[in-house]
This record gives sequence, structure tokens and C-alpha cells, in this order.
Amino acid sequence: MHLEKLSLTNFKNYEDSRYVFGQQVNVILGPNGSGKTNLLDAIYFLALSKSAFQSQDALSIQHDADYFIIDGVFEENDRATTTGRLVQITISLQRGQRKVLMADKKPYDRLSDHIGRFPVVLMAPNDTDLVREHSEDRRHFFDGVLSQLDSDYLRNYLMYQQVLKQRNSLLKLFAERSQVDNDLLDTYDEPLLDLGQKIHDRRKQFVEEFLPDFRSHYAYLSDERERVTIVYESEVSNPNFADEFRHFRRRDTVLQRTTMGIHKDDYAFLIGEREARPDGPAPVLLKKFGSQGQQKTFVIALKLAQFDQLQAEKGIKPILLLDDIFDKLDDRRIGKLIQRMDEGAFGQLFITDARPERTRELLEKVQADVKFFEIIRD
Repeated sequence: MHLEKLSLTNFKNYEDSRYVFGQQVNVILGPNGSGKTNLLDAIYFLALSKSAFQSQDALSIQHDADYFIIDGVFEENDRATTTGRLVQITISLQRGQRKVLMADKKPYDRLSDHIGRFPVVLMAPNDTDLVREHSEDRRHFFDGVLSQLDSDYLRNYLMYQQVLKQRNSLLKLFAERSQVDNDLLDTYDEPLLDLGQKIHDRRKQFVEEFLPDFRSHYAYLSDERERVTIVYESEVSNPNFADEFRHFRRRDTVLQRTTMGIHKDDYAFLIGEREARPDGPAPVLLKKFGSQGQQKTFVIALKLAQFDQLQAEKGIKPILLLDDIFDKLDDRRIGKLIQRMDEGAFGQLFITDARPERTRELLEKVQADVKFFEIIRD
């Protein structure tokens, strides 16, 4: 599976641009601010029906324009015949209207049906926020991986978010009226608890499946210098969670939001040797005690494990987007990634860099077809 062609109309700083990509390594060169990251975001958008960097779709419409169109042609692998067929994917958005997503000019019944069809993994400079910042960032990462892997999970997650939004609106209404209708709340609590339990169970299962790949990549990148782990933390793990959830209705009404549930989950990123050696240091939180190098290695290992999980489930290599990655890593980690390229571990790659001489030198000996694109903006 690979992206063969891409056409952009009024997408961010691209008024009207067209590209024909290579099947292996595509390098996007240009000065800072020229739109290299925007080009990667267009590919991400095409694969996942949303931006990697903007929370609102309308923010991707070029200034002073009324709409954007992203149009791409993928070669999609057929597992049964091991041959490929071309599929045209088009995403368009008119200001004030709903986003339209089409495959071969036919609209999807649901946007969620598209997620996971063309798997993609993005490595970006701000990825270390996964380690340093809030639980929301970590949930967002794992939910994104699971959404590409498991369509049932995605449907449950979207339904949960919808019911949660409705329950929060109801709590605000109760607070305004100073009156609570417990029977009405029951109609929201039951599906919320049921969906929350399903999401919890899948997240817990996924972390167990994810850990071996993740640890393997971390060991490779760090030369097996330390032991790492991921611990899934959730209130829903408590056998009495449903009773506690109902018990705190009054608190929810006062605060006008649902204060318990899987939307409060977190993932603890730990580093330490005690799990491997009884006399080794106890695991500690990476964001508090890990070095910048350890945090970067941890995040790259997360993304490479995501790549492996998607490849194992889909039977195809995801598109790998590396945004300004060479500028944020030291020579040793860059060397490890280049070695993986040489080994044929990846499928189609897109790499951005503001320093063309460095990139050409790094990729000079890579045993793969490399195609260069230079982005020039006034």
C-alpha cells in the first residue's frame, strides 16, 4: 500500500499543488515555514479524515478561501490476490458545512468506516509531549492506534464520547434548575458504564499486546541500557466502579461534568530495572526522572511499536511520516533509524528537513529509491 498521487486545493498554505510520489522514500525539503509539515498533514488527513495538528477542520482551509480539497490516489493491496488496485480518496470541506469524504467519488456512509483502511504513523518534533504533558495526550495516542486497529473499538469510543457529551449537557441543565432527575440520568449512565467497560477492557488488552514490541524497539534504540514499561491506569478497574460512579452524581451536578470514567484514564510511562533484576533500581516515572534522550527514545519506540501493531493486524506496512526528525535526534538514534530503512523494515516513507545537504548525505547509502521534493514559498 502506498500513496501514488496527491492534489491540494486551498489546504493551509497550498493553493493548488500536485505531487507524484515514489513507493519508498520521499524527502520533502524546504526552509522553515515553507509548508513541509502541512504536506505531511495533508497525507495524514487523507488517511485518517482529520488533521494531526488542528483540532478544528476549518482551520485547515487557506486564509480567504471558502473550502479545501485533498485528493489522493492510493494503491491498495488486495490480500486475496496479492495485487494492488488504485483507489481515489477525496476529502473536501466548505466553510459552515459538514466534511465530505469519498472513495472513488462515492461518499462513505460513516467517516469511521475509512479509519484504518490506509494506516499511517506520524513522528513529529512535539511527540515528547506524550511523556511530559497531560493524560489527555497519552489517551489520544493510544486511542488513535486502537482506532486504526479495531473498528469496534472506534465505534464504542465515538458512542461513549457522544453519550458523555449529552450527560454533561444534562448536568449543566440540572445545575441551572437546581433539580436533578435521577431516572433521566439512569438512561445515560447505563450506556456510559457499559461502553466504558468495553473500552477499558480493550485498552487493557492492547497494552499487554503492545508491550513486547515496544520494549524490543526501546532495547534496540538504547542498546539495552535500561528496562521500560507502560502501566494502564483506570478507575474502571475497580470492581465497585459502577456503584461509585452513581454515588458521585451530586458532585457531578455541582461541577456540571462527569468526573469519573474512562475519559480520565492515564498510562504511566516507567523506567527502571527492578522488573528485570530484583536488585536494580525501582521503576520511576519517565517524565519526572528520565533524561531528554530517554524520553525521545521512549517516544520513537512507541511509534515503531505502533507501526508493528498496524502491520501485523492489517497485513500491510503503514505509511510512515517523519517530520523534521533528523533535527531532533542525535547521530546514534538517526543511525538506528537509517539502519531500519536499509533493512527494509518500512514501506513508504515521507521525511521533511530544512537542511537538504544533511538529508542527502544521510540517505546517500540507503538501499532504497529516494525521491526529493523541494517546497518553495514566497
